[in-house]
Amino acid sequence: MTGPSPIRVVLADDERMVRTALRAILSAEPDLEVVGEAATGAEAVSVVRDRRPDVVLMDVRMPLIDGIRATERILAEPGEAPRIVVVTTFENDSYVYDALRAGAAGFLLKRTDADTLVGAVRLVARSDTLLFPAAVRTLATEHARTSPAPPAWVARLTGRESEVLRHVAAGLTNAEIARRMGVGPATVKTHVASVLAKTGARDRTQAVIAAYEAGFLRGR
Repeated sequence: MTGPSPIRVVLADDERMVRTALRAILSAEPDLEVVGEAATGAEAVSVVRDRRPDVVLMDVRMPLIDGIRATERILAEPGEAPRIVVVTTFENDSYVYDALRAGAAGFLLKRTDADTLVGAVRLVARSDTLLFPAAVRTLATEHARTSPAPPAWVARLTGRESEVLRHVAAGLTNAEIARRMGVGPATVKTHVASVLAKTGARDRTQAVIAAYEAGFLRGR
């Protein structure tokens, strides 16, 4: 009897040493498999198209096409898109925030430890929670392009959907939200899907970014 398939990962970074270090860490885990590497944003798009990974670790600053544009192009491709995690040197970088707005599921610092790296890859691939919600809140507080007036979707949220969105922003899983609200996980999943549709978000991270920019959520 076989277990679940390993999580397929593509590494995109213009520094070979960084890619080598990431590969060594991830390849040591039995449930993770590095299936490709790229040294530029353009190459990342091609490698992802060819290898169809579950997760992409994407350097935000690369030659020819940066991580933001590469993220946009990858997510615009037909078929099921991978989860993209931006890997960066500076956590308050406006490039990182732009990558999150473009559809990246989260970000990691290049100096992060091996356990955090591995845990983050597993989390974005197989979980229904937000990667490092406090860090996303800090980025949104510093870089959000706040709307002069709340967008129309804010008024369209039901009371339950508003509550779910706040819990999502706090980093709670569907099961945790269900316990908080006294409903079933399936009900929460339905509410989350409705929130994504109304905000026009691809995933939970984009929905939270949209909520900060709309003034629905307040930083710190």
